[in-house]
Amino acid sequence: MTTLRDGHPWDEAGFTYESNVSPADLAGVFAAASSVLITTHEKPDGDALGTSLALHRSLRQIGVRSWIVLAGPLDQNLLAVTNEDDDVRRFEECGTPSEEEEPDLIAVVDTGAWTQLDSMKDWLRPRVDRVVGVDHHARGGSVAGRRVVDTECASATQALVPVLDAMGIDLSQNDVATPLFLGLATDTGWFRFSSAGPAVYRLAARLMESGVDKDDLYALIEQNASPARFAMIARALTSLSFMGNGAVAVMRLSMEDFAETGASLEGLAGIVNTPLEIGSVRASILLTEAAKGLTKASFRSKPASGGLGIVDVNELAARFGGGGHVHAAGARLSVDLQEAADAIEAELPGFLS
Repeated sequence: MTTLRDGHPWDEAGFTYESNVSPADLAGVFAAASSVLITTHEKPDGDALGTSLALHRSLRQIGVRSWIVLAGPLDQNLLAVTNEDDDVRRFEECGTPSEEEEPDLIAVVDTGAWTQLDSMKDWLRPRVDRVVGVDHHARGGSVAGRRVVDTECASATQALVPVLDAMGIDLSQNDVATPLFLGLATDTGWFRFSSAGPAVYRLAARLMESGVDKDDLYALIEQNASPARFAMIARALTSLSFMGNGAVAVMRLSMEDFAETGASLEGLAGIVNTPLEIGSVRASILLTEAAKGLTKASFRSKPASGGLGIVDVNELAARFGGGGHVHAAGARLSVDLQEAADAIEAELPGFLS
């Protein structure tokens, strides 16, 4: 049986998650540092990697040493935006820093939730006074002693830009603009989501004027799939079923599907969005068997339209210990695929008003 949670798993009792320093203040902290470790939530997406890379390259521009540590599965297409000058490490290979490489500042970006930092949290907790954060999520905890949290931003890269401006960073140098655009584009569904308002397009234009080739970037990230990925798309669509009188589409992928196609978890990014092309579907769920008795659930939903409200998949995922955004979230359920589907279906009536 999966255990439902009261409240949101990213919250901390009695803690208000909001900015407690200005972008200019944070810029001063970065400029005064001699070494910075940059990290983000596990299973980094385009925004997490983009924010990390943009900060890393910006610090190099002002002569501050930094490196990035990433944990969990990562879509290999995203790593294609890195270059030989970037110091990007995997936690699974390097672990936490040695005493000789202890940073004097730690930056946690695109999250403020301890539950999203499982690999690093034991190392981070005694260093909170040296942790700074840049985020755009409405929920989080005491991860960063000093933080900029702008929930009006569509991506963490958008929230980072005022900090970089205060640092005097030239976005056209060291290819800072490209990872900023990566985060902005991927977290808005390449500008399709309702979060892509006028400020997003103004920033996108500025980044393109700073040298971003949006067509090359899109091809690199979104048009660079393997045959194994397409085999998994076919299997996911074959499994398609509906809940909530057709308002919610559900797809399932088993361990046998991975074994028979040769696909990996890292190659599944975006598949969950496919059923949203159906007019009557308001939300889409992809259930993936990560191990026997463990199901990964990815949730997506459409903006409100036609008199129908949104399906807040952030809150739905929170019922199972996960979270994310209103229109994009995820969770892990310690049950098999069928039990996961049943548990989610039981919760849907409260989200389909």
